[in-house]
Amino acid sequence: MVTRIGQGDPAAVSSLHDRFSERVYFMALRDLRSRADAEDVRNETLIRVLQAIRADRLVSASALPSFVLATARNVIREFGRQGRRAEPIEDREFAASDPTSEVDHTVKRAIEIVIRRLKPRERSFLRLYYYEELSKKEISWRLGIPEERLRLVKSRALKNFREIYGRLVK
Repeated sequence: MVTRIGQGDPAAVSSLHDRFSERVYFMALRDLRSRADAEDVRNETLIRVLQAIRADRLVSASALPSFVLATARNVIREFGRQGRRAEPIEDREFAASDPTSEVDHTVKRAIEIVIRRLKPRERSFLRLYYYEELSKKEISWRLGIPEERLRLVKSRALKNFREIYGRLVK
């Protein structure tokens, strides 16, 4: 599989994804307790592994499983250092899933103001990701940025959203 990936075989890349994707995702979910972060870790890990294989940095094909898991652990640590650890999944309240819940008018107005104050690319990303629920591939195509950069765009957009909202409601 490693040689085929190095040669650019898309089936081999798909095979790599099928073989390690789920394991990396659940490792990240266990440590970070956030589905979105676990998805980001999975994508970042597989991108780094592909880049390493294509740059011929993998010592041997037999080292692939341990290389993938070590890379995943490093990416998880990076996410943890960024303070991105979330509260346990079971403890969260998902108000949006309750159709009877009403959003306070002042909160709604504050969110509208915050969205208008965001940069256009951040505003577009949030609309495409949360409202239209497009795939990362589709979002990267529409925004004209590499798919690998979406994680950065997402984190910056959410950080700016939180900062502006925090200043607004104080």
